Amino acid sequence: MSQLIASTAKVWTTPGGVHPPENKTQSMREPLGEVSIPAELVYPLSQHIGTPATPIVEVGETVLAGQKIAEAVGGFSVPVHASTSGTITAIEPRALPHSSGMSDICIVLASDGKHTFIECEPCEDYTQLDKKTLINKIREAGIAGLGGAGFPTAIKLNPASDNDIHTLIINGTECEPYITADDCLMQNYARELIAGTQLLAHILGDPKRVVIGIEDNKPDAIARVQEAANNTDVEVVSFPTKYPSGGEKQLIQILTGVEVPSGKIPAKMGMVIQNVGTAVAAYRAVRFGQPLTWRITTIVGEALKTQRNIKALLGTPIDHILNEHGFNAANSPRLIMGGPMMGFALNDSHVSLVKTTNCIIAPSHAEMPAAPPAQECIRCGMCAEACPASLLPQQLYWYAKAEEYERLQNHNLFDCIECGACSYVCPSNIPLVQYYRSAKGEIRQQEQDRIKSDHARQRFEFRKQRMEQAEQEKIAKREARKKAAEAAKKLAAEKKAAEGDNKISNDNTAADPVAAAMARVQAKQQDPAAQKAKLERALSSAKGRVEKLQEKLSHPDPEIEQTPEQKEKLEAQIKQAQVRLSDAEKNLAALSTTVVSTAPQAEVSTVEASPKQDAASAAIEKARANAEALAGMSPKDKLEKQLASLETRLVKAKDKLQKAETENSEHIEAFKTAVDKLQEKISATKEELGKEN
Repeated sequence: MSQLIASTAKVWTTPGGVHPPENKTQSMREPLGEVSIPAELVYPLSQHIGTPATPIVEVGETVLAGQKIAEAVGGFSVPVHASTSGTITAIEPRALPHSSGMSDICIVLASDGKHTFIECEPCEDYTQLDKKTLINKIREAGIAGLGGAGFPTAIKLNPASDNDIHTLIINGTECEPYITADDCLMQNYARELIAGTQLLAHILGDPKRVVIGIEDNKPDAIARVQEAANNTDVEVVSFPTKYPSGGEKQLIQILTGVEVPSGKIPAKMGMVIQNVGTAVAAYRAVRFGQPLTWRITTIVGEALKTQRNIKALLGTPIDHILNEHGFNAANSPRLIMGGPMMGFALNDSHVSLVKTTNCIIAPSHAEMPAAPPAQECIRCGMCAEACPASLLPQQLYWYAKAEEYERLQNHNLFDCIECGACSYVCPSNIPLVQYYRSAKGEIRQQEQDRIKSDHARQRFEFRKQRMEQAEQEKIAKREARKKAAEAAKKLAAEKKAAEGDNKISNDNTAADPVAAAMARVQAKQQDPAAQKAKLERALSSAKGRVEKLQEKLSHPDPEIEQTPEQKEKLEAQIKQAQVRLSDAEKNLAALSTTVVSTAPQAEVSTVEASPKQDAASAAIEKARANAEALAGMSPKDKLEKQLASLETRLVKAKDKLQKAETENSEHIEAFKTAVDKLQEKISATKEELGKEN
């Protein structure tokens, strides 16, 4: 059945494309090999499209093969695992395997040569697990697209709920010259490929069509995969070789006849594409619990003694691989990671092999001579004929050169897959793809700058609005307090005026404001109750002054040394305060005697019978008793009495503060300061009391 489908299934043609020399035979002469474990492995934190992983190990820590050493950050990220056992020796910037040649944080592992693997958790029947668990297993295994793009696999396997996936395509095209890593994988792991394809189909809800697409220049791989697909629902379809048939949108059009519109992704059209290597890695992650720690990579080029495909540990330095294949650096003008069409030249051979490294080319000078200098465009139109995305490369070139980014976007620059077909056919040797890549990077940077600017502007406007609102609230509260004060003042004036009018009318006197005011002052001065209140306030003040000075004398500030002169000065002040206290007592006693002697007999008897009769005398006696008690107390008793007084005052101060906070009073800060000072005095008194004990 599979043979019949492979030979008769309809395929469609795509626009553009080229037929460069394939150069695939030299790396397929040898069987799949392996390289030795290097002494040092380097793991970049970003081996995929999306947010780089973050380290979860420390320098000096011992790890095992398969152990997670960097955790994914957010949904659009994948973790990194140690590919062998050893010790973490550094977490530092190292050169990246990237066209920019830049450096970034990498984890460096010194191998112990034992290759001790962690204990994995196999799964006999993945159909018993739900979709979320399966996707999480694949994500935690660190699997990203192994075809070269590095898109996180878990993201593709979890499309939006409104995307009804009806077609799963496994990409075995491998259309770029020199690269045979997928061809080798399909020949050696055909059964695991079919099992991985069925696993992905199960996760996606069993799409109606599941197909593996392979170019017809890989007959051995087609035969092996067809044999493994017998008695399954997996189609194996071969189609004519043309570059770049392996592009996602191009392969969809070849196998289904559907053209994905500009700006849309295949999932919106109900289709998901995965690489054959990704399918095998996903199967091994779910079935055997093994994270992604190795991949098949093509090592090819005339500057090498041995050209073949190898199973290489991720993190292996490129120069270690080249040395084991007899690399002649003097005979090679450059090293290329990836294919000759979409790959990039390496600035440093010490970079490491990563998840997306499908090929290392070490060409000789004769094999890949230096490109001739670029000349002026002759407007031949060959680039437009070769473009598989039906773009206008010549126009894009002019706009990119003139930095007209808006026009570039209007001409669908981001539909360019950077396949290099236009550069390949250009008779003027213009590196068109380099212009497109540069323009894309500049547009992305401008978009990021615009987003940052918008966020900054929004934050500024929000802060400005918040401050204006707060100021308006302050003004409103101030106006409300002002109106309340004016209303109270007006009410008091009206009440006072009404009382004055009543008094004038009762006495039948003339309305002389000055005379009335003077009369009120004189009456207040002659009022025994007012005089008594005034004398009581003076007595209370004198008493507080005596207590405060005595407290200062008996409990000086521990941070300030008290000199004999200062002590004498305090004693003199205490004597003066005691004299004032005595005078206040005498004046109050004299006033009380005068009031009693001048009062009518009935009133005298009333005063004597009243509980308030001896209030002033009691206050005087209390002050005198406190002074005598303090004079006769030991330092410890004085401290205890002082501590009790301070704690009582602290309770009252806290009550006032709480009331002020409830009423949102403007004196809150003053009350807080009073509470803090009392707490400091209590602490100092307790400390002094501890010394006395």
